[in-house]
Amino acid sequence: MITSTTIPDRNSILAAEAAIRPHIRRTPVMSVRSADFGFTGEDLTFKLEFMQHSGTFKARGAFANLLMREGAERGVVAASGGNHGAAVAFAAMRLGIKAHIYVPKISSPAKIDRIRQYGADIVVGGDTYPDALAASRSFAREHGLLEAHAYDAFETLSGQGTVGQEWEQQAPELDTLLVAVGGGGLIGGIAAWYEGRVRIVGVEPENAPTLTRALAAAAPVDVPVSGIAADSLGARRIGELSFAQRRHIAGTVLVADEAIVAAQKTIWDILRVVAEPGGAAAMAALLSGRYVPQSDERVGVLLCGANTTAVKFD
Repeated sequence: MITSTTIPDRNSILAAEAAIRPHIRRTPVMSVRSADFGFTGEDLTFKLEFMQHSGTFKARGAFANLLMREGAERGVVAASGGNHGAAVAFAAMRLGIKAHIYVPKISSPAKIDRIRQYGADIVVGGDTYPDALAASRSFAREHGLLEAHAYDAFETLSGQGTVGQEWEQQAPELDTLLVAVGGGGLIGGIAAWYEGRVRIVGVEPENAPTLTRALAAAAPVDVPVSGIAADSLGARRIGELSFAQRRHIAGTVLVADEAIVAAQKTIWDILRVVAEPGGAAAMAALLSGRYVPQSDERVGVLLCGANTTAVKFD
């Protein structure tokens, strides 16, 4: 059972910030005219979290796990669609800890290559993330190693919540944040920081509606997942700790795979930024009209990941 002492909050996020600050980047924000994207209304504010170590926000939660929990020195095990594994591998490399990463077959080659570059032992097996998670937990128990969960752990959410802390410092005027949702660690951590002071809207692929279905059922439920963003937003069930933050989440919108691809192309054309499908999902909500701001609404868009080979350079 989740209790108030196990749910991340502003205090745990401040503690995570103090622990991980020497090891992470303060990623920038950028204000862009809405007219550049064909909209009317206030400028858009982008949080460029894809510039974080390992290419996503997940480095924050990875460092929080390794620095705030006992036993990390014996080694760490993680299951991941790719991004969390890369983050844990990077953090472990920086801290001199051995990492063992389990990924499913749907993980992109770009993410698997990045995990290998950081020196982790990697096991590719199972068709889905739950398969990789089960195998990783068995290995962790057998060898007495620390398990770093991708999205449903106190330290993970506390670390991801530092995105919200940073963003509020950089852009305190925002009314609404659009945040991609997979297992929910990112939106849960950000919601824990803001505590309802801004509207937080989750953006999910139509083929992976974990939070949408959970809100409709008033409880986390299993959903089938597939599609272009399944390697990063393809958790089968929303995390319990993230669902506990639902009172601070205004709702969700669903976007089609085609809208995500279109958003990737538009982000590149306008911003010259390469975003992976999960990293472009939040912008897809605006470009596809699934989220329509009010004329005076100040919207922040989180570009959260860039681990892709969508653009090749000669």
